[in-house]
Amino acid sequence: MSTNLTLYVDNLWISPYGFSSFVALKEKRLSFDLVEISLIDFEHVSQAYVSDSLTARVPSLGENGFTVSESSAIAEYLEEAYSPPKYPALFPRDLRERARARQLMAWLRSDLDALRSERMTIAMFYRLQVPPLTQAGQKAAEKLVRVAEQVIPAGEGPLFGSWSLIDSELAFMLHRLILNHPSLPERVLAYAQKQWQRPAVVEFAEHARPTSAPERYWKYAGIAPILPA
Repeated sequence: MSTNLTLYVDNLWISPYGFSSFVALKEKRLSFDLVEISLIDFEHVSQAYVSDSLTARVPSLGENGFTVSESSAIAEYLEEAYSPPKYPALFPRDLRERARARQLMAWLRSDLDALRSERMTIAMFYRLQVPPLTQAGQKAAEKLVRVAEQVIPAGEGPLFGSWSLIDSELAFMLHRLILNHPSLPERVLAYAQKQWQRPAVVEFAEHARPTSAPERYWKYAGIAPILPA
C-alpha cells in the first residue's frame, strides 16, 4: 500500500487532536508530509480545505485522494490501513483493553470542559501564566486525577503493558496541570512525565511555533489574554 500521506495540522502546534494524529503517524513509523493550517486566519474554512476535509476540521489526514478528519477517526484509519504486526499498534490487542482505551480516548474528548478552558493548551506550549482553577476547574482536575489513579498501573509503565495511543493522550491532558500546577500524586506525575519523553511526543512539544501567536490568538478565540509566565 502506498504511504502517500499528508497531515494537516494547526500552525500553532497546540492542538491535542493534532498532537494525537502526529504521534499516531510517528509511532506507526510512516512517512508523511505536513501542511500547516492557520485557524487564526480561518484557513480551515477556505473552499480549498473544506472541499477535502468535508467538515472543516483540523487535523485531517489525506491519502491518495481520500481525506478524513477527527483525530479518533484518523487513529482508527491508520490502525486498520497499516495494521499490526507489520506496523506498530496504536491500540491494545486485547479486546477489553482496546475497548477501555477507546473509552478513555472518547472521554478525554467529551468531558472535563472546565479544565480544558481554564488550562488551555496555548499556555502549555507558550508557557503563559494562568490564574488558579475555579471551583469547576478544580472539580474537573480532581476527576482527571481520580481516573488516572485508577488506570495507571504500579510503576511508571503504560496503561496496558505496552504503549498505546491513549498513553500519549492521557499524558497530554495531565500536562495541562503539570506545566501550570505540578502538585499531582507521585505515581500519576511519574507516569505522565515518562510518557512525555517518547520521541514522537518530544518532537511535537519542541516543534517551532510562531512567536507572535498569543496576541493574535486571543482575538481569534474571543477570550481575555493569559499573561506571560
